[in-house]
Amino acid sequence: MTVGTQGAVKGALNADDLIAAGSKVTLCNTYHLHVRPGDELIKELGGLHAFISENGPILTDSGGYQVFSLASLNRISEEGVSFNSHVDGKRIFIGPEQSMKIQSNLGSDIAMAFDECVGIPASYEYVKESCERTFRWLKRCKAALSDYSCDQGTVNNGQMLFGINHGAAFFDLRLEHMKKIADEDLPGYAVGGLAVGESTQELYDITEAVAECMPVNKPRYLMGVGTPGNIIEAVRRGMDFFDCVMPARNGRHGHLFTWSGIINIKNERYSRDPDPVDSECSCPVCRKHSRAYIRHLFKAGEMLAMRLAVMHNLYFYNELTERIRSSLSAGIFSEFADKYSNILDTRI
Repeated sequence: MTVGTQGAVKGALNADDLIAAGSKVTLCNTYHLHVRPGDELIKELGGLHAFISENGPILTDSGGYQVFSLASLNRISEEGVSFNSHVDGKRIFIGPEQSMKIQSNLGSDIAMAFDECVGIPASYEYVKESCERTFRWLKRCKAALSDYSCDQGTVNNGQMLFGINHGAAFFDLRLEHMKKIADEDLPGYAVGGLAVGESTQELYDITEAVAECMPVNKPRYLMGVGTPGNIIEAVRRGMDFFDCVMPARNGRHGHLFTWSGIINIKNERYSRDPDPVDSECSCPVCRKHSRAYIRHLFKAGEMLAMRLAVMHNLYFYNELTERIRSSLSAGIFSEFADKYSNILDTRI
């Protein structure tokens, strides 16, 4: 899923560009859109699809990660979280009902349950308490979204709710929490609270363990992940959905993904290179522009540099998942994973 936090992909790409990059789902952020321009304004203008001119599926995260990343500014209670806006310092309260109302106003296709994202490491006692509270919040989210979807004038009465698994790096808490939220019979499930400080091996081990408790006939979403190798290894362990700012963020800094590894297009070695970023890539950037030209744009401080780099990286990520799907259908995923898992994360 392409990350468009505030209704836009950082790198000056619009909806048509995302189609050209092969994007299937756009992820937008509940908290940021609530703060600015406001979810009620977006509802007034027809919902998030109309507001950002996106005809494809949109997933909105609950705002939980952003709220809890403002740790010095928030106060957690059973009802929800009080915190100061990062924009103007205004005091804001978001709980399960408020998160669902905001997402209902936005009218996304997939709404994420309001959760507490606990950093790693954290104490066992606190994580256990947090998991129990997040489960209670999930039940409130489920009831609230059901009510909002029946309201006259709702933007999207078919909005789906995904639950989020937590438990930090404690396997027993992870499995217990996953089994409890699976009993809620939701349209999909996510594994959250990872890629926040644990080792790569912990990420893989936790993902594999939790996947064994996830319903086999529902989408499985590993939140905030990751590198191309991370995605391949997570698919190997049973995951389906992914999101990460990495392709856009790295692209804006000149780090481009290729089927031979990662290149830094700003390096002097590319100053006279007439080849495309990746000879195996058929994205609009590689079809038209050379490494030398893109490097020049970065060195000259041209905005076009970031736009082209982000477009290429997003195309690469979507092509990666397309190749994963094809290899699964052909029964050769293991060979594909063994070939590409390490090389795609290697810096050239």
